[in-house]
Amino acid sequence: MSSIEWDERTFSRLAYLGDPRIRENLVAYVLTKANLDEDKYENTVVVENLKTGSRRFVENASMPRLSPDGKKLAFMRSNEEKKTGEIWVVDLETLSSKKVLTSKNVRSIQWNGDSRRLLVVGFKRRDDEDFVFDDDVPFWFDNMGFLDGERTTFWILDTESEEIIEQFEKPRFSSGLWHGNGVVINVPHREGSKPALFKFWDIYLWKDGEEERLFDGVSFEAIDSDGRAILLRGKRKKRFISEHDWLYLWDGELKPVYEGPLNTGQAKLDGGRVYFTLANAGRVNLHIWDGEVKQVTAGDHWVMGFDVHDGKVAALIETATRLRELYIYDGELRQLTDYNGPIFAKLKTFEPRHFKFKSLDLEIDGWYLKPELEEDEKAPVIVFVHGGPKGMYGHYFKYEMQLMASRGYYVVFVNPRGSDGYSEDFALRVLERTGLEDFEDILNGIEEFLKLEPQADRERVGITGISYGGFMTNWALTQSDLFKAGISENGISYWLTSYAFSDIGLWYDVEVIGPNPLENENYRKLSPLFYSENVKAPLLLIHSLEDYRCPLDQSLMFYNVLKDLGKEAYIAIFRRGPHGHSIRGKPKHRSKRYRLFFEFFERKLKKHEEGFDVEKVLK
Repeated sequence: MSSIEWDERTFSRLAYLGDPRIRENLVAYVLTKANLDEDKYENTVVVENLKTGSRRFVENASMPRLSPDGKKLAFMRSNEEKKTGEIWVVDLETLSSKKVLTSKNVRSIQWNGDSRRLLVVGFKRRDDEDFVFDDDVPFWFDNMGFLDGERTTFWILDTESEEIIEQFEKPRFSSGLWHGNGVVINVPHREGSKPALFKFWDIYLWKDGEEERLFDGVSFEAIDSDGRAILLRGKRKKRFISEHDWLYLWDGELKPVYEGPLNTGQAKLDGGRVYFTLANAGRVNLHIWDGEVKQVTAGDHWVMGFDVHDGKVAALIETATRLRELYIYDGELRQLTDYNGPIFAKLKTFEPRHFKFKSLDLEIDGWYLKPELEEDEKAPVIVFVHGGPKGMYGHYFKYEMQLMASRGYYVVFVNPRGSDGYSEDFALRVLERTGLEDFEDILNGIEEFLKLEPQADRERVGITGISYGGFMTNWALTQSDLFKAGISENGISYWLTSYAFSDIGLWYDVEVIGPNPLENENYRKLSPLFYSENVKAPLLLIHSLEDYRCPLDQSLMFYNVLKDLGKEAYIAIFRRGPHGHSIRGKPKHRSKRYRLFFEFFERKLKKHEEGFDVEKVLK
């Protein structure tokens, strides 16, 4: 028997790769490992030489940036004692290094073409030790905390003299990048009393202390530049935030790059060509535009991040059964790293089985994992619902799914209307109807799955999800008797308080649920809280206290009302962690969450136990 098995700690054995960068024959990326004993993540920057095959390591480092001349590496290092971030520069020939800046709040760094100056984008706040104050919205933001009068800061750092030679400020949520020796700045456009976040931008060119407005109130933002042209992602004008993002080049004239049926993801400009990803029916592949669009990679996988230089691409690619590894594309695709190969060689993984089904007026994609079963054995079912609604399931690695399949559960997941990876019309169909036809899509997908797999036990179906998936879990237990247990994580139970309390409620909820929240009946009609009396199945609510996207009130209200009605409900509140605490929480946090997750379904769908003794569960 292998010493490596699926449990709540298996994730800490795996290596996680991120932030790839390429220049000539050098590739840099971040290698992250979870240290459960010390309850922290350990980040190492790895620099690989594609020509010699050598590797160099920089410990306690992140945000690697190779200089344009390929001679230096800039990176960030956390100083946990002083609670600051440090920017370092390494000479890649001698491996000598020096610290060039210490700052409390750095969000991005980028080399200028001269391989000497860095553009450092960060922020400043009031930082009063007794209270926070604001006169703008939102008051807080997920994974960023209380904004406290935040302003975006821009510094031009000379790495030779180690001095900031130019600096300026812009409103919060601004961003910037080099454009030759100038800086292109994206600033949220204002409409009346609030910024038009996620929808409209004002774009400026800052150079030598002077500013030129390039665009006013457009729905795209600058994401890359080669010094001659600026790459823009979004649309000329959006009606809805949920619309797809397209790509444009601007060199004094706006030129479309991609205005197709799918949603674009990451995009880079290289030698006049544009490299970009497209989400397509559960897959994310790389494409190139050089006057026309061509597909670069094809397969059942997700390109999770990439960089490109002189036509050579460094990409992180992940499948449903393997975590992301680094690949190089230079006319053909080849795998460069295999950090997790020896681990997965000892772990049983489960390949998704794809099916399509008709739901109302649409054809929907679904998948399921089949556990190892005896010939006549019946198995319980867990239905997963993705976040969003404009999220997407498909061919990427989902830890909880593999964990539950390994424990003898069927795992079912579908992309209901509203999901990414399909037409824009498909994505927009949930607006002002969230929980209606999209829920029917999920139910119809389950019915189709049950026809395909007679060993699936209809009497033992559970449901779970995070964010929109948490909302849908709450909704499902109030609208259907099919589900015999649910785990709702960081979900929504009452849309009116979400609108008024969430960091994005003033923008997103008025689109997904409808305008005029104080008068619109949708805010009650589509809220699970008001159907609490219908709940028959046991429900575990998991929430993180520092979630400002779907704040704690959503789960706590639902829990209190369910308990008042005598329903079987439990709540676990993690003291730390943002909305994405399932992957961003500290290692011990994640381990305990995984334990709660599978033990609850084990006790409710397999053992049919009463109660849920958390001390016994975690012992």
